[in-house]
Amino acid sequence: MEENKFLGTEAVGKLMRNYSIPCIISLLVGALYNIVDQIFIANASYLGSYGNAANTVVFPLTVIALAIAVMVGDGACAFISISLGKNEKTVAKKAVGNAVISVLIASLILTALYLIFRSQIVTMFGGRVNSETYTYSMEYFFYITLGIPFYMFGQAMNPIIRADGNPKFAMISTLAGAFVNIILDPIFIFLFKWGMMGAAVATVAGQFLTSILAIWYLLNMKLVKPERSDFNMNKGLLSRILQLGLTSFLSQISLVAAMAAINNMIRKYGALDSVFGQEQYAQIPMAVVGIVMKFFQIVISIVVGMSAGCIPIVGFNIGAGLKHRVKELFTKLLVYEGLTGFIGFLIVEFMPRQLIAIFGAANESAYYTDFAIKAFRIYLCMIVFACINKACFIFLQAMGKALESTLLSMVREIVFGVGFALLLPVFFGLDGVLYSMPVSDILTFMITSFLIYRTYKELSGKKAEKKFSEKSKSVNYSW
Repeated sequence: MEENKFLGTEAVGKLMRNYSIPCIISLLVGALYNIVDQIFIANASYLGSYGNAANTVVFPLTVIALAIAVMVGDGACAFISISLGKNEKTVAKKAVGNAVISVLIASLILTALYLIFRSQIVTMFGGRVNSETYTYSMEYFFYITLGIPFYMFGQAMNPIIRADGNPKFAMISTLAGAFVNIILDPIFIFLFKWGMMGAAVATVAGQFLTSILAIWYLLNMKLVKPERSDFNMNKGLLSRILQLGLTSFLSQISLVAAMAAINNMIRKYGALDSVFGQEQYAQIPMAVVGIVMKFFQIVISIVVGMSAGCIPIVGFNIGAGLKHRVKELFTKLLVYEGLTGFIGFLIVEFMPRQLIAIFGAANESAYYTDFAIKAFRIYLCMIVFACINKACFIFLQAMGKALESTLLSMVREIVFGVGFALLLPVFFGLDGVLYSMPVSDILTFMITSFLIYRTYKELSGKKAEKKFSEKSKSVNYSW
């Protein structure tokens, strides 16, 4: 506990900056992998909106890999932080070993499934909107799949590196991979004319570098360097890690379910539209919604990075019974998350034309731009609530409240997110897809408000201090 006791004594605001900023940068850079691909694809005249739509089809399939990786990584991060707060370093080291082995096994299984069922999976996520989109989707998906093991390992190790007290290295390893991707994308797409394959290969090259750096750090960890025996799988330990990481998994995997529903509703109701029912314009709604989601991903990366960066701080102080510091951190987090959402709101409402111009609007028809402006303004009009909701999910997870966090995430993403994506188009057609997001965020915020109130109440007073202290003593982490 000596090495990281500063988590219980350093000013909360300073800790938040030191841990959250590198995490935000790491997640933003991670998000840029797919976004950079889409920008270059959209501005390549021989790919255009067909390639853009293909990118949208494949994107949720990479999120499945991310969901599994962050479940292991974030769960291990929370577990390690709580263990260190209780001065149980031996258990923390075992958590690292189990996390590494489990994510490697999961990545190989997922890669095999993707390669075996490639055509069926692409079709399931709306890839057959027209023949050109399907061809590009299959090509992009194949090469992206080859990089899944590197991607998952790097993403899982990132929060573990933060838990080891080195958020800057976590940021640097992700930045290095993104830099490689940004350099190679224009070379492969514009110079070599490799098309979708080029975009995918550039991405995989960056992911490979990040994973190599993660391996190096694993061999040189400071606080919780695992020994050979720590890599022996322990069901009880792994179960606790996965419980703590379940919210991260559901927040990502439910996005996949929502995107699958949205893509298929776009395909179904776009075909009934007077404009987008025409073969040459059929891919536009899917391409546009994918772009809107990419902007949302940028904003939510800031939100998640801010919250996830606080996991080691929250976990340590919960483990140490310092509830007043947890309450202070929660207040600061909610304020900053709300402000982030408000800035995002101003951008989507007043600058949608500038946003869509980045994604090759000059090469497309007026229908492309018009639908994009409408999509930005409707789909993300409640982005402030979305940011606060997400912050609450992760903070509850960091406090060890896996059940509350998981249930809230499931309600938002599965019940509301998928439910309204399927229901509203029945009444509003293609526009119903756009309405599904703000309606889901408003209803979720009503529940989140109650949980925020209850969390503040729990963190207040001497009884809360005693409760946390007794709780940390009652949990047995001996494996």
